[in-house]
This record gives sequence, C-alpha cells and structure tokens, in this order.
Amino acid sequence: MDKIIVRGLRLFAYHGVNEEEKQNGQEFVIDLTAYLDLSAPCESDNLDDTVSYAKMIKTVRRVFTAEKYDLIEKCAGVIADAILAEYPPVNEITVKVMKPDAPISADFGYVAVEITRKR
Repeated sequence: MDKIIVRGLRLFAYHGVNEEEKQNGQEFVIDLTAYLDLSAPCESDNLDDTVSYAKMIKTVRRVFTAEKYDLIEKCAGVIADAILAEYPPVNEITVKVMKPDAPISADFGYVAVEITRKR
C-alpha cells in the first residue's frame, strides 16, 4: 500500500492529566502515515488526484488544539478519526503522538502513543 508520511510535526497544546499541563501547555510531536492508493497522482502529476499533506497538517492542528485532553491516547484517536472523516481516499492511518516533556522524573527521549485505524 502506498503512503503519505508526515514526521515530526510540532504543535503546542494543553493536554495532560496534571493541572499545570492544562494551564502551561507543552510541545507535542506528531507523526502520521496515511495509507492510500497513489497510482492516479503518480500518473497525472495532479494535486487533485491525491491527499494534500498540507491540508492534513491543517486538520491535525485544528483538532489537536481545539480541546484539552487528559490522555495522548485520546489525542491520537481524535486525529485518526478526523483524517478518516475528511479524506476519503485514506484507507488507513497511523498516528503517533509523542510527549517529549512529560512531567516524569526520569531521563527519557519522549513518551508516546501510536494507533492505527482503518476505514
């Protein structure tokens, strides 16, 4: 299956179970892999025959920052649902939400949730 991939999308939002996370916010990093048939745009070289990654990023930004969620699991689910709803050519979406500054007293790169949803 063909893919459109977005890696390392950085968004500031107010998600987390701790009150200070909801008040102060923090940066999150999001990866997307959208699975779809790209044979038409490979032939036509026409943007209308594919899903615009720029538009997908706008969708992710809109839904990710619209509300405050406790869990990054919820954030990933909201993103996946929006991509499937707004982009019919996408048959499957994998969303990874990383929280590099999670308030955990440990030395780590990031904590993350990755989900895959199919149409």
